[in-house]
Amino acid sequence: MKLAVKKLDPVRWELKFEVPRERVSRKFDKIYEELGKVVKVKGFRQGKVPRHILESQHSKLAREEVIKELIPEVYQEGLEKEKIKPIDLPEILDVNLDEGKVTFTAKLDVKPEVRVSDYKKIKVTRKSSTVTPEEVNKTLEFFKKSQGEGKEITIDDAFAHGLGFPSLEEFTKSLSRQLEIDKDRHNRMDVENQVAEHLLKKAKLTTPGSMVKKQLARRLEDIHRRLASQGLSPEEIKKKEEEIRPQLEESVEKDIRIYLILDKIAEQESVPVRENENLAVKVMEFLLKEAEWEEAK
Repeated sequence: MKLAVKKLDPVRWELKFEVPRERVSRKFDKIYEELGKVVKVKGFRQGKVPRHILESQHSKLAREEVIKELIPEVYQEGLEKEKIKPIDLPEILDVNLDEGKVTFTAKLDVKPEVRVSDYKKIKVTRKSSTVTPEEVNKTLEFFKKSQGEGKEITIDDAFAHGLGFPSLEEFTKSLSRQLEIDKDRHNRMDVENQVAEHLLKKAKLTTPGSMVKKQLARRLEDIHRRLASQGLSPEEIKKKEEEIRPQLEESVEKDIRIYLILDKIAEQESVPVRENENLAVKVMEFLLKEAEWEEAK
């Protein structure tokens, strides 16, 4: 097998393959042997059809099967030989079977080189998750308006009973706990965003276009389904997608860059990630343990 490797850019590679006659011939032998076992030709017992008869009647099918089997085999061998790690399926081009040789071109995106440092001791600021009486009262007022439907209602034990609580005091305690949980989750996300922004500033990498394209298509598809379920017309959906596409593409690229950076940190720090665990979550936990925390004033 001959292989020529060309880097089109830091993440886009082109591989040109040439499979020699001897290997192609062996593959034809295998394919015709398999065809001979199943093909029925008048005048011959099944499995006893001469090769030249099979070639005269099934050469097109044999060529297709040879190409179908050889390309993935040879492509994988090329990846292993050159120690290339693709991040997606390749684009296969210019497939030819001529003069006994098979040639084809594979274009693929590879895992980019990521250079990241200064990710330990990241300074992060965490806001307090303590719930104030004012926040509880504000939420109670919201309940009052949403439950009242234009009618004046009183926030008392009877109101709490209607929501399934034994008393207003118990309802208020439960509400305070839920508000604290929500604030804590929001504050955690804020801290993780601080870490992410720090990493984006410090890391150097090229974002693979194929990853952005695929993820963008998935998100647009989800948005399309959601808008359609809301009763929007195809024209309205198309207009909405065109409006949000630039911002969405920017968000997708940012998410991919963060993932690739976290993946690199996991490799550098040997962060253990099991098969059923989320790599991004595990690495973020590692970074937050290493971070320098301070409380917001």
